[in-house]
Amino acid sequence: MKKQLLVYLILFLSLPSISQAQRIRARWKAYRYEWSFGIGASNFLGDLGGANQIGTHGVKDLEVTKTRPSLAAGFRYKINPFLALHTHFTFSQLSGDDKLTSEQFRRNRNLNFKTNIYELNLNLEASLLSQREGGIYRLKGVKRSSSFEAALYAFVGIGVFHFNPKGKSEIDGNWHELQPLGTEGQGISPARSKYKRTQVCIPLGIGGRYFFNRRWGVGFEFGIRKTFTDYIDDVSKTYYDNGAISQTQGQIAANLADPSIIKNGQSNAGEQRGDPRYKDSYMFAIFSIHYKIRTGRTNFPIF
Repeated sequence: MKKQLLVYLILFLSLPSISQAQRIRARWKAYRYEWSFGIGASNFLGDLGGANQIGTHGVKDLEVTKTRPSLAAGFRYKINPFLALHTHFTFSQLSGDDKLTSEQFRRNRNLNFKTNIYELNLNLEASLLSQREGGIYRLKGVKRSSSFEAALYAFVGIGVFHFNPKGKSEIDGNWHELQPLGTEGQGISPARSKYKRTQVCIPLGIGGRYFFNRRWGVGFEFGIRKTFTDYIDDVSKTYYDNGAISQTQGQIAANLADPSIIKNGQSNAGEQRGDPRYKDSYMFAIFSIHYKIRTGRTNFPIF
């Protein structure tokens, strides 16, 4: 008899927590779809950085003056209260210029580039910290606290992006697509094939959201994209015979391949032009507006 009473007591005391868990479950399921629209900034890490040192492909090689605006739109699906899938389409521009550094080798190399970036990705988000207060219903005569939801999360995913680097020629002052010109001998030497301008990337980073009510909120996300190409800036390996480039692709191509300020042997065929040991990467910092979509009725009212 005493054992039965103890079991009944435990069940009775557990009812509030069970009910609360059911209400939380009902709430996230009712708003598991979400649109997001954002604006922010991007920057590039590669051979054409701007720090006053030899290129490192690291954050300390970041050139702040080359930060460019970004636009993003996304759709989010909550798998459960702690995990979500989020797909983004992001448009931005990346650029770099050796003239922005005082490091002797890079400044004399005198290369530059810019490219638009079109990226589509799918990320898995994992909640690190979350807090929710308030109810979703307003009942006459019932006082309730303000409704809000805040969350901090980390993400990792996979994406595909398209780029098309262009360089500014000192001959005509115009921007020219670099990949078709084979500035490192691609398409001229059988040993060097042209790189693909559509590539795969691995997005990873952190973010946070704050919802003022059950539908509308704001967010911030910072992420870096690890890539598998070293040609976002069209610079990777060694110089190619500039005379051969001029004969096959023209003088503008030869100038874009080697615009060195002083011809001191640094740009002879076979000399280092970039560093293929490290792949290029880029980053986004996005401020966003979020809107949750109601998907159905809940069976557990929350006051």
